[in-house]
Amino acid sequence: MSLHRKLGMMDVFAIAVGAMISSGLFILPGLAYALTGPSVVLAYLLAGVLAIPALLSKCELATAMPKAGGTYFFIDRSMGPAMGTLGGAAGWFSLSFKTAFSLVGMSAFTGLLFPDLSADQLRLVAAGLCVLFTIINLWGVHHVGRLQVVMVIGLIGILAAYAVVGLPQIEGRRFAPLLGDGYGGLLAAAGLVFVAFGGMTKAASIAEEVKNPGRDLPRGMILAFIVVLILYTTTTLVTVGVVDGELLAGSLTPINLGADATIPYTVGLTLNQGPSTVLGYGFNLGVAVVTVAALLAFISTANAGILAASRMPLAMGRDGLLPRFFQRIHQRRGTPTIAILFTSGFMLLVILLFDLEGLVKTASTLKLLLFMLVNASVILMRESRLTHYKPSFHAPFYPWAQILGIIAYGLLIAAMGTLPLILSAVFIALSLGWYYLYGRRAETRRASALVHVVHRIAGRELRKGTLDAELKEIVRQRDNFAEDRFESLLGGCNVLDLAGSLTLPMFIEQVSQSIHAKVGVASETLSEQLLARERELSTVLMPSLAVPHVVVPGKGIFEIVLARCNEGIHFSSAAPAVKLVFVLIASEDERNFHLKALVAIAKLGSLPDFEPATASASSAEELRALLLRRRRSAL
Repeated sequence: MSLHRKLGMMDVFAIAVGAMISSGLFILPGLAYALTGPSVVLAYLLAGVLAIPALLSKCELATAMPKAGGTYFFIDRSMGPAMGTLGGAAGWFSLSFKTAFSLVGMSAFTGLLFPDLSADQLRLVAAGLCVLFTIINLWGVHHVGRLQVVMVIGLIGILAAYAVVGLPQIEGRRFAPLLGDGYGGLLAAAGLVFVAFGGMTKAASIAEEVKNPGRDLPRGMILAFIVVLILYTTTTLVTVGVVDGELLAGSLTPINLGADATIPYTVGLTLNQGPSTVLGYGFNLGVAVVTVAALLAFISTANAGILAASRMPLAMGRDGLLPRFFQRIHQRRGTPTIAILFTSGFMLLVILLFDLEGLVKTASTLKLLLFMLVNASVILMRESRLTHYKPSFHAPFYPWAQILGIIAYGLLIAAMGTLPLILSAVFIALSLGWYYLYGRRAETRRASALVHVVHRIAGRELRKGTLDAELKEIVRQRDNFAEDRFESLLGGCNVLDLAGSLTLPMFIEQVSQSIHAKVGVASETLSEQLLARERELSTVLMPSLAVPHVVVPGKGIFEIVLARCNEGIHFSSAAPAVKLVFVLIASEDERNFHLKALVAIAKLGSLPDFEPATASASSAEELRALLLRRRRSAL
C-alpha cells in the first residue's frame, strides 16, 4: 500500500524550516561566540554556504526518486544495499537523536517559564511531548503538515519582529575586533553551527507524500534554506550587537539575553489569595515572547523529526533490509504505524535514560557522513547514464559543487573530535554487520548506479536490471502520466551498435537474426520481405535516417529494432550512407499505430543536432537513453 500524497509546497517549506530552527538558533550562538567572538555572524553565513552542495544534491535526488526514506533510498539505489543499510541506519539514528535532543531542549525552555520543575520532571515533560507528537503523526500526515505550517508561521513572525526591533539598537563597538580568535576560531565556530542546517533536507524523507514532488520539493527546500539563513544571520547580528560579549560567550539562552536588552519591558501580575495575602509576579515581555518562539521551534523540529525519521525504517522494510512489518501502512490514515511507533519508542528511551550531549555529536558526525554520500550519489546516478534517471531539478555546477561538498564535509568530520569519530566507526561496523547477517538475504538483483558506472568505464554492456525499471515506475508516478506506447517500445527494443561499413543485405541479415524469434518469422523470410519492401520504395527519410518496415502474419505484433552504424549502411549507390535505422515489424491490425510510429520517428529525426548527438553516444544503451530523453522533451 502507498502513502497518501497530501503535502503541498507550503508543507515542505514548513517541515524544512521547522527541522532547522531549534537548538541551532536558540542555544548554539552563545557557544559559537565563545569560539570566534563577533564573527559568529560570519560563521553562520559560512556554514550556510557549506550546506549548499548537500541541499542542491538532495533536491536533484528527491525529484528523481521521490520515495519514502529520502537519504536511505538515494544511497541504496546509487551505491547498493550494503551502503544503503548504513545510510538508512545513520539517517534514522541521527534524526532520532536530534529530535530527542529537541524535545529535551524544549523541556529546558519550559523550565524557564516554570523554574520550580526538577530535572526529572522536565524529562517527563519531554517524554509526554514525544507521546503527543507520536499521536499527531499516527493521525495523518496532513494533520502534521497543518500543525507545522501554523507553528512555523508563528516562529518566523516572532524572529522577524525581534530583528526589526533590534537592528536599530545595534552598537558597532560590539563587533570590534571582528576576528578576535583569527580564522581558526571562525572555522571552528562554522563547524559547530553547521549542524543547524542539518535539518534542511528532512523534507526529502517524506517526498512520497508530496502532491507534486517534481515542483514542490525543490521550491520548498530552497525557499526554506534562504529564509532560515536570513533569520540566522539577522538574529545573531542583533544578539551580538546588543549583548555584552562576556554575557554572551557560552550562554545557553543567547536570544533571551538579546530580547532582554532590546525589549526591556516588565509585565506585572498581581494575584489576591485572601483578605491579606497578595502575590506579585513580574516577567520581561521580550524574554517571554522569545521563549515562546523557542518552544515553537523545538516543537516544530520534534514534529518534523518524528515524521521524517519514521520513513526510513518504512523504506528499509520495503526492501527487506529490516523486517517486513515495518512497511505496514494504515489503510485509512495512510501512515506507517509500526515505523512511527518504533521510532518514537526509541526516542522515549533516549530521553529517559541517556545523556544526549555526547551522542548528539556522534549524530552530527553521521549527518556529515550522509551529506558526503548524498553528493557522491548524485555523481554516480548521473554517470550511470540510466535511461530513467530523470530529475525535475538538476543541481547546478555539477560535479564541482558535489566534489567541494565532499571535501568540506570530510574536513568538518575530522574536526569533530576523537570520541565522536570512534563512536561513529562503531556505528558503521554495526550497521554493515546487520546487513551481512540479515539484509543480504533479501538482496534483489537490482544493479546499483555504481555497478552501471563500473561497467560503462570498463566498456562492457550491462543489461538493464530492476533499478532502471524501478526508476521508470517512480518517474511515471511522479509525473502522473501514462507513458505512450512508442516510448515504451523504444525503451525495450533490441539495439544494435554495428561496426564497419555495411551493405543493405548485410545489415538486413543482422536485423532479421536479432528479431525473428520475437515476431515468429524465420530470419530468411524476414530478410526477403525487408529487402523486397526496400526495392519497391526507399525508406530513407533523410540522409542520416532510414525506417525500413514490413508487415508480418499474426495479430498484436509490433517490434522495433534500433540500429546505429557510424561508418554507414549503403541503402543505395545513389544516396549517402545511412547512420541510424529504425526497423519496424508489425502485423496488419497494427497499421494505425504503424503510421503513428513513423510520425514519431520523423519528429525525432527533425530535432536539432540529431545526427551528431546520436553518433556521439558512447554505447547502445546511451543511444537509447538519448533518444528517450529527446522524445520526452519534444512532447
